[in-house]
Amino acid sequence: MKLPPLKIGELIASIPIIQGGMGVGVSLSSLAAAVANEGGIGIISTAQIGYNEEDFGANAREANKRALRNEIRRARELSPKGILGINIMVAMNNYEEIARTALEEGIDLIISGAGLPLNLPKIAKDFKAKLAPIVSSAKAATVIAKMWDKKESCAPDLVVVEGPEAGGHLGFSMEALVENKAQDLKVIVKEVIEAIKPFEEKYNKKIPVVAAGGIYTGADIAEFIKLGAAGVQMATRFVATDECDASLTYKMAYINSKKEDIKIVQSPVGMPGRAIDNKFMKTVSEKGCKVDKCYLCIKECNPKETPYCITEALIQAVKGNLDKGLIFVGSNAYKVDKITSVKELMNELVVEAESVL
Repeated sequence: MKLPPLKIGELIASIPIIQGGMGVGVSLSSLAAAVANEGGIGIISTAQIGYNEEDFGANAREANKRALRNEIRRARELSPKGILGINIMVAMNNYEEIARTALEEGIDLIISGAGLPLNLPKIAKDFKAKLAPIVSSAKAATVIAKMWDKKESCAPDLVVVEGPEAGGHLGFSMEALVENKAQDLKVIVKEVIEAIKPFEEKYNKKIPVVAAGGIYTGADIAEFIKLGAAGVQMATRFVATDECDASLTYKMAYINSKKEDIKIVQSPVGMPGRAIDNKFMKTVSEKGCKVDKCYLCIKECNPKETPYCITEALIQAVKGNLDKGLIFVGSNAYKVDKITSVKELMNELVVEAESVL
């Protein structure tokens, strides 16, 4: 059986794979365009996207908006017919500005998590972009859908369900993650599919539910398709590709990692996250890391109290200065053993999935 396309209204991805947004600077125009060209959905991470701009240190706000415009335009040049989206964290201080910038550039899809994107429909109401919240429970999906219904008379176009095996920031308590008490992704996906049905009926549209977090093989994809998911979001697998926007040193950190290197860490964002327990994380846990400059990136961050600057840590990592950097990974990152092309990876995943289906 062939993999079904992922349909988000009139947007149709021939392969039901969304490449997850990875920041700072890991998934930009090169990776997103490559995935879109293979029939998937390519996602640009907006997190401190202007980190390479000359004025980033002095004016991160403007640098981020300028860089986002440039990355979206470049991605569109590389993939004129592909489906391109952005990932944006609700926790960011410049949330509305960044969302509007992407909308003005004609982005196809906005995926938003690290908080509840309750105001996203209001920001995007004059644009055609599809809107997708990231949730980690049926409760969160219901809260968002009810609020969008009440305030803006609309429903999500897509729901991304992120489970406890994902990389980066996680929507579960530290206790649940450390003690393996978090709900299984398969259970959450089924519950979200049911929770969203009333809104599908009210707005007379299909709201695809996509599974994310720890999905690694084509067989994993097939499993969630059989379960009722419309597709999957994958991030970790796309790091070790030629087209990934991170440095080779960063990619090699994934390839060289072992299972025991991957830990749950506390992020300055106020959420737990999954990362490689490298020299930087050990230094942070032992004595913290002084914050010399604040980029005003996160709403809840207090530079005087935070154990380290997440902006600086993520920038150092993506540039390859791993001993000073935070390396977010999914739970299966240790399985990555080679660098390949996006084309080869997508083909491998499709063949595996279809052989199981």
